[in-house]
Amino acid sequence: QVTLVESGGGLVQAGASLRLSCAVSGLTFNFYAMGWFRQAPGKEREFVSGISRSGASTEYTDSVKGRFTIARDNDKNTVYLQMNSLKPEDTAVYYCAADWRTRGVGVFTADFNYWGQGTQVTVSS
Repeated sequence: QVTLVESGGGLVQAGASLRLSCAVSGLTFNFYAMGWFRQAPGKEREFVSGISRSGASTEYTDSVKGRFTIARDNDKNTVYLQMNSLKPEDTAVYYCAADWRTRGVGVFTADFNYWGQGTQVTVSS
């Protein structure tokens, strides 16, 4: 059984930082690119960041470039999202997802095979 479990969300003030983690089990972690998505109330789920199988390639949506950093530890089967300088518009449920691919980074929800349950991030102004 494949499980992805996110943690690290919470309520913070604008300008603060959070580090999200996603622990993965039930699959060969280094065969999967990983991604973070978010969904705010009333909005569609959107791509935030992705990382290739080896970690050599990363992608970010424009609104988080320079503030968020994605990383993975293939020994721990875990992917991270370091979020700095948080803004109220970053408020959303954040999901991690796994994408079986041989190279590159997926950016569309349809690219991803497995999803976590999400963790809430709320940024107050």
